Amino acid sequence: MKQLLYLPIILIIGSCNQEPKSSVLDKEDVTAQIELMLTNYHTAINKDGLTAEFFYLDRSPDFYWVPPGYESALNYDSVRTILVQNSKSLKEIKLQWDTLKIFPLTSKIATYTGIVNVISVDTADVESNVSIIESGTLIKRENGWKLLNGQSAILKTETNRSLI
Repeated sequence: MKQLLYLPIILIIGSCNQEPKSSVLDKEDVTAQIELMLTNYHTAINKDGLTAEFFYLDRSPDFYWVPPGYESALNYDSVRTILVQNSKSLKEIKLQWDTLKIFPLTSKIATYTGIVNVISVDTADVESNVSIIESGTLIKRENGWKLLNGQSAILKTETNRSLI
């Protein structure tokens, strides 16, 4: 019976001697990972067109995006359909971050916001230059960081006014 009384004391003492797990978020590391992913995302689109986005989109039921010109969130399948359709009308597209801010929330979730400069050439050889403001949430999956949700809109600048 005395042995049973000592067991809780031993467990308490033993748990006090354990070092606490580090819960410090390495924001610099998460930010660097995401910057690399977002750079690779644009590089892939620049090289292979809009359908290269598929690798970077989260395919879970939690995914949604509000594309430029839309007033409600679209699920993965709807976004995929739009990207496939739009890719058919483009000969070339180049995306580059003008500004980008990343806000790590945990080691597996972050938000971001930025402005993307886009130059595209359609199948009629018409070139368009627009700036898009974008914000969203990223999630780290087994195969890397993915876009979980967000929204983007064409900025109303002097250059873009004729396109809106």
